[in-house]
Amino acid sequence: MKSGSTTSLLFSLLLLLATCATTLIGQPLIAPRPSPAATLQQQIGMANVTINYSRPQVINNGNDRSGKIWGNLVAYGFNKINFASQGEIPWRAGANENTIITFSDDVKIEGKSLQAGAYGLHMAIHEEGKATLIFSKNTTSWGSFWYYDKEDALRVDVQMQDHAFTNVLTYEFVEFGPNHGTLALNWEKKSIPFKISIDGHEMALASFRDELRGVKGFGWQGPLSAANYCLQNNINHEEAMTWADRAMGNTKNFQTLSVKSGLLLQMGKGEEAVPFADEASSLANINQLNGLGYLMLQNQQPKHAVKYFKLNVEKNPENANCYDSLGEGLMALGENEKAIESFKKSLSLNPPPFVKANSLKNLEKLGVK
Repeated sequence: MKSGSTTSLLFSLLLLLATCATTLIGQPLIAPRPSPAATLQQQIGMANVTINYSRPQVINNGNDRSGKIWGNLVAYGFNKINFASQGEIPWRAGANENTIITFSDDVKIEGKSLQAGAYGLHMAIHEEGKATLIFSKNTTSWGSFWYYDKEDALRVDVQMQDHAFTNVLTYEFVEFGPNHGTLALNWEKKSIPFKISIDGHEMALASFRDELRGVKGFGWQGPLSAANYCLQNNINHEEAMTWADRAMGNTKNFQTLSVKSGLLLQMGKGEEAVPFADEASSLANINQLNGLGYLMLQNQQPKHAVKYFKLNVEKNPENANCYDSLGEGLMALGENEKAIESFKKSLSLNPPPFVKANSLKNLEKLGVK
């Protein structure tokens, strides 16, 4: 290599090192934050809720700010600022960057609709104890300093509640149901709870439709599960019937036949339901046959319920529960004397406690002590 080329190469290397050194010197060190970041994830029904926030403390470096949080550190209402947005801003509902709440599916917040997505969560705290929750379409700002009300997706008012002292700001789910959950912000001696609800049935049905387009749609168990969900919740009968027919077309067994019968019963088509129930009864074990009888009772078909309960007694003459169930069917049919005999027969067979209690209760209803 020529001398001039060597000099040029050395110069290039020195320039590269100088550039790297400048870049490295310009990078700050990562240090612990006074209000550390946290993430809370929770499933409600089939929906996922995630909240990312930072956690300030009431007692910070020995400084106890009890009694100075609400209305002081967290100003009441909207606070006018003369920098950033130059506007009136709410509280960031945490510390540092935006508090961000994300919903995987459409939800309702205190009964008001909010589409699936991520939102910057802000709050305006009012002196009388009301809190206005603000879900902003913007999630990239630092705190609320660049808040603009034109970006609001939803505002909801809730009531603050008294709460045990909580030093570190905490979000937690404090109550659940099948299709809802209550998320609360707890800090100092206050809690700000709000209810998140979903259309659980519609979400489940949408999931079924999607799954049944895959491998689960080729067997009988997948369509049966979807149809049975509709039966158990008394919903979506027309589509459920197509699922039941797919399951039964693949495999005829007690499960597919009884679900088909149950859907027809719920649709008020009792006469059409009976042949499927009769076929199911011929394939049923003791518990299935008992369940088939109660399915008929629940759908105001006591005559057919008694038919299946009697069949169970014939097949299982030493089973106390079969006689207890037959007694209930006979009561529903108005044949009280026969019902009394059946309950007494149940008691004579040394029934388990729950069967004994049910027979005695029904005998008392019938005037027998």
